[in-house]
Amino acid sequence: MSKRRLQPEQIKRVVVRGANWIGDAMMTVPALRELRRVLPGAHITLATRAWAEGLFDNVDFLDDIMVADDGRRGWRARVAEVSEWRRRRFDLALLFPNAFAPAMVAWAARVPVRAGYATDGRRPLLTHSLNVPEWRGARHEVFYYLNIVAELECLLTGATQVEAASSSEWAELRLDLRVSIERQHEAREILRRHGAKFDRPLVVLCPGSTNSRAKRWPAERFAALANQLVEEAGAEVALIGAPEERDVSREVASLTRHRLLSLTGETSLAQTVALLSVCNLLITNDTGPAHIAAAINLPTLVIFGPTDPVTTRPYSAVAEVVRQPPVCAPCMLRDCPIDHRCMTAITPADIFARATHIIEQQSATVVGGTR
Repeated sequence: MSKRRLQPEQIKRVVVRGANWIGDAMMTVPALRELRRVLPGAHITLATRAWAEGLFDNVDFLDDIMVADDGRRGWRARVAEVSEWRRRRFDLALLFPNAFAPAMVAWAARVPVRAGYATDGRRPLLTHSLNVPEWRGARHEVFYYLNIVAELECLLTGATQVEAASSSEWAELRLDLRVSIERQHEAREILRRHGAKFDRPLVVLCPGSTNSRAKRWPAERFAALANQLVEEAGAEVALIGAPEERDVSREVASLTRHRLLSLTGETSLAQTVALLSVCNLLITNDTGPAHIAAAINLPTLVIFGPTDPVTTRPYSAVAEVVRQPPVCAPCMLRDCPIDHRCMTAITPADIFARATHIIEQQSATVVGGTR
């Protein structure tokens, strides 16, 4: 980042342009926590998509959330966004996304300090630009966002205390989001209305993915897994996902021999977070709920195929990646041009064995009185 020093006492109002996807948003949490430490007296606003309110409700590292235009509503919405930024008189804009538009909004809003990566041709719009680190692609994405805050702290104080641990040291960074007792109670009420029984383990399946069909483990395998979980593990099984994932959830449900709790498209994002906080295990494709589960410390099995777990796996010690990569993985494609071998190589038996191990461990800790 350019070396012009900043004075902490002059930074009173901060806007952070947040990430555009749920998983990415969760991966910014350590950076947001560090930003609060670096600027403890500043008013910090997160500018992001409307769904973020369901993730960041009552967190201790933000003061408020401002809904940002996602670029799909036309130039009038963009002008309105610039006007709102200008009205709030921010002293600092910290830009997490790499895209041109967030930098343009900060520049047009005349925010005095505009910091972020010099990507997508936006260096002239930034007062403090940061080169993309050479290690990107070899370390987890949480460090990509943390690096921005580390550079900011150097500009403010001449040094940084931002954690520089390797991506394998899960305990060193805090992603934790807390779900209140009230929200957990509401989640149980939702489950009860859908017929849930609370005398057995609750396993949640997320068989969809909103931005890539290639990331989906086949629906018939999720169905076979659900049958095993009910018949052999005595579990209650629920399906979750976004409204646009109803089709794949219906397919899974239609292929099972048992009644599943069908919650896909039936809950808000905030309710989904609360639901995950009261279940025993999440089994999912590489999609947003996997990262939510990491943030609430929920045991999770994540089925990886075309994407790279080194950089985008859930950042949690209780999240386990299940993967049988062929030579073509990770390809990062949204549709497989061949036979989807990265996903079909993973069997329901593979997932069930790991799932039952986690459930048995949980039962043992409860019996032992340590939970």
